Amino acid sequence: MLTKEDKELLLKKHISEDVLNHQLEQHRNGFPFLRLASAASPSDGIMVTSEEERRGYLDAWNRYLQENHRVQKFVPASGAASRMFKNLFEFLDSDSDMPNTDFMTSFFDGIHDFAFFEALNDACFVTEGKDVDELMDEGDYKAVVEALLGEDGLGYGSLPKGLLFFHAYDDCVRTPLEEHLAEGAMYAAGKDGNVNIHFTVSPEHREMFEDLVEERKEDLERQFNVKYNVSFSEQKPSTDTIAATVDGEPFRNDDGTMLFRPGGHGALIENLNDLDADVIFIKNIDNVVPDGLKASTVEYKKLIAGVLVSLQQRIFDYLKLLDKGNYSHTELNEIADFVSNVLCQRNPDIEKLEDTELAIYLRAKLNRPIRVCGMVRNEGEPGGGPFLAYNADGTISLQILESSQIDTANEDYVQMFRSGTHFNPVDLVCAVKNYKGEHFNLPDYVDIQTGFISSKSKNGKELRALELPGLWNGAMSNWNTVFVEVPLDTFNPVKTVNDLLRKQHQG
Repeated sequence: MLTKEDKELLLKKHISEDVLNHQLEQHRNGFPFLRLASAASPSDGIMVTSEEERRGYLDAWNRYLQENHRVQKFVPASGAASRMFKNLFEFLDSDSDMPNTDFMTSFFDGIHDFAFFEALNDACFVTEGKDVDELMDEGDYKAVVEALLGEDGLGYGSLPKGLLFFHAYDDCVRTPLEEHLAEGAMYAAGKDGNVNIHFTVSPEHREMFEDLVEERKEDLERQFNVKYNVSFSEQKPSTDTIAATVDGEPFRNDDGTMLFRPGGHGALIENLNDLDADVIFIKNIDNVVPDGLKASTVEYKKLIAGVLVSLQQRIFDYLKLLDKGNYSHTELNEIADFVSNVLCQRNPDIEKLEDTELAIYLRAKLNRPIRVCGMVRNEGEPGGGPFLAYNADGTISLQILESSQIDTANEDYVQMFRSGTHFNPVDLVCAVKNYKGEHFNLPDYVDIQTGFISSKSKNGKELRALELPGLWNGAMSNWNTVFVEVPLDTFNPVKTVNDLLRKQHQG
């Protein structure tokens, strides 16, 4: 039974009682595992381009940029960097005052090579009156780490990744936010020289992001001869999800109020839906490299965008033909072959459909948002996998799945996941308007049966957390999807602070 205070909280968050009850049902019943057909591979579901094809797609994208289209970069940037420093926090909590693991030894051995070293040196002077090398010579390693992570120093332990110094240049250091601005100038500048970039941020850090853009924008505009249009948004309170007890009842704080938690990156489908753009690039905030190493990233961003706009034009031509109604049986078969073999939208019963039924089916499959996703060869990096999976209507389509969506009791599925040749580096480009120029309502294409439930705790009490269908998982489940192989050197995430010591981040 909801109290008056419960109803007021729901009203404040713009969450209906129906949504609340539905989420509690999901807590109680869980989510079904997906039924898999196979892992996607270069022989079925992953496009591997030849040199000639690459040139054609690059030309297609360059032509598109010279036309009157609005292109946008979309970067989820609200995540805190605390996990990046997990090993450093453990060191602070340990009994040892000296580096006590290989990780910590590598951190201190390479400390001068971090882009944040000079800032850390200054912070050590402020907090300890000594520089980094003096503190290390005296064996006070924890003071150095505290100056990096603590609020009296750089405060990196509580800042988002987008605001940390990642890369050092001769005349400056850059954060991931600045690297995304630089990237945008290289592959997403329109004919007018405008670069549109949107960051999703947490409310408590939004002003810091805005200040950094204000501080650095003009220099980057001069360097790349572009004009930036940078915007920000936050996850909407209406996308928060109810936490539940182990019995599936609303989890309540000590003061009796219901506990809601952020719904995960799947909530950002609402933010994405608010953007007015023809083509939108999506990339994680930490997957950036210095300018000297950006060439491959830029080439393959353009390539997958060229694949997207080429496919979109073909889809639009087919939709116009279907809408006019003067198609032939041969043309219908051509469209069906395209849907099945290029878009990998498979229907086991398609041959049973009469022409009129077939036309209706094909139009429904074609008239939806499109995404082209870069996929890299699987060499042990973490990430979701590309699969051919069954949909609720019995058809098969390309999906990006996380391991938690796969039934580990099914040995065939486990083997598919383990033997997959590629994984998802979160490298997407999307088309979100139909052939009439109308914006698709993206929440209509979410598979609500693909959320996640995880175990958490608060104040010593166990709770169940509900995540919405992931942005590039279930939130885009009913999009047209194409996977394209891209090289591993386009994927350079920073999951731990020591990743910044890799040559890909040293420039």
